[in-house]
Amino acid sequence: MEKESVVKMWKDYLFSLGEDEKNTNKTYSAWYFCDNEQDADELAELVLEGTKKATASLFATYEFENEVPPKEGDHSIIINWRGEAKCIIKTTNIEVVPFKDVTEEFARTEGEGDKSLRYWKNAHWNYFSRESRLIGKEFDENMLVVCEKFEVVYK
Repeated sequence: MEKESVVKMWKDYLFSLGEDEKNTNKTYSAWYFCDNEQDADELAELVLEGTKKATASLFATYEFENEVPPKEGDHSIIINWRGEAKCIIKTTNIEVVPFKDVTEEFARTEGEGDKSLRYWKNAHWNYFSRESRLIGKEFDENMLVVCEKFEVVYK
C-alpha cells in the first residue's frame, strides 16, 4: 500500500493542473534512489535542491523484473527511504548506452559527488555490481544503462 503522502502529492499535483484522477491520462510510479537509506534520502534532497536532474538504472534489471523501462513523459514520485513523498519528476530524455559510454555531461547532470565522470563510474560500478548479483549476472562495462534526464514538476 502506498503511503498517504504519495497519494496526496499526486492528487495535489493533478489539482494544480486543473485535473483529477478521473479526468487525467497521467499515471505515476513511486520510488526511491539507490539501495540504502542514506543514499536514498541524500539523492532525494539533491533533486529537491535542483542539483540532481538525472538518474541511471540497469537495463538488465527491467528485463529481469519484466518491467518497462522509463520513457519520455513518465511521471515519478520520488520518495525517501521511509516512503514519504518528496517531489514529482517528469522524464524529459532517455538514452540507453553501455556503461563504458556514459558521458561526462550525463555524470554532471546526475549531480552526485563531485559531479565528475570518474566519481559517477566508481559509485555506479559498485551499485550496478550489487544489483547485477541480485539478478544473477556479473556486471561489466558493456552492460546497458538507462540514462534518464528529468525535471521537477511538483514539490
